[in-house]
Amino acid sequence: MSMQHNPVPGNTEAVEVHRDGGHYPDRFENPGLEEHRPRLGDVDPAANKRAERQIVALFLVSLLGTIVFIAAYFVVPLGDTPESMQRSNFFLGLGLFLSLFGIGAAAVHWAKALMNDHERAEERHPQRSSDENRAGAIQALKDGAEDSGIGRRGVLKGAFASALAIFPLTIALPLIGEVGEDWDVSKFKHTWWKKGTKLALDPSGEPIKAADVTIGSVFHVIPEDLHEAEHPLDEKAKAVVLLIRMDPRDLRSEQGEGWSYDGIVAFSKICTHVGCPVALYEQQTHHLLCPCHQSTFDVADGAKVVFGPANRPLPQLPIEVDDEGYIVAQSDFHEPVGPSYWERLK
Repeated sequence: MSMQHNPVPGNTEAVEVHRDGGHYPDRFENPGLEEHRPRLGDVDPAANKRAERQIVALFLVSLLGTIVFIAAYFVVPLGDTPESMQRSNFFLGLGLFLSLFGIGAAAVHWAKALMNDHERAEERHPQRSSDENRAGAIQALKDGAEDSGIGRRGVLKGAFASALAIFPLTIALPLIGEVGEDWDVSKFKHTWWKKGTKLALDPSGEPIKAADVTIGSVFHVIPEDLHEAEHPLDEKAKAVVLLIRMDPRDLRSEQGEGWSYDGIVAFSKICTHVGCPVALYEQQTHHLLCPCHQSTFDVADGAKVVFGPANRPLPQLPIEVDDEGYIVAQSDFHEPVGPSYWERLK
């Protein structure tokens, strides 16, 4: 529908003229604020007191959540098994949720049920207010604090202060617990792979023969002797590998001479961006995709980055085949696996 702005004879107000000949004003009077409707707590003291008790209860929920978090940190250790990790994370997460939810819900309920809810409209002022306006703003803050009723609600004030006081423990406790931990970052430069270690299926640990790896197939691989490690899960997090076989004619380059076998290549499964597991292989393009941030690596060209935020290729594990036909590692990775960090900028 086309329209134009024309003055109406005898009227200086701009109007919209439509094809149907109708005249419609393009400006409307400010309707102002709606009539204030009091809340139940504004007219019923019992309802007001009930809302205060509800807010106190929410702050107590926050206190309980913090206690649950602290207890779980000491009583439910992380452990080295998936089950123990799941159990520990569940109770830690539950405690942190209750701690944060209690404070947040209490603050919202306080603002909606107890604080002044009269609508106000203020005209836009210049960016630099006058000294009088600034003094008025300070007084308004003081009035707001007074209006919140915190000064005359002792139980509410105590619950609020207690919840805020101990909540930081949910953040500080894990940090304090790290004191005395092993900060030797050099161990991240090496994995469980070593010369002669057989490549085995994850999670069964069954060694893999080259004859069983067909063109286009992908295997999730771990060191066969990983169970001998003191902390197998920690070592697995660094040593996981993707084993892929392609037509040798499609293999354009690799990171070291003789690091593959008849089109079979092995690359770290840990993305060099932030460490997500790279596991989506596209057989036609020979591309590996990281599902977290879409970094894409070309397996046929030494796992170089062809798209996304990763800034270096996936480290390649040098492999060969032993006398029994099993695929084994020639050595450990020749560079640190995983994302860039303070000692690896590229």
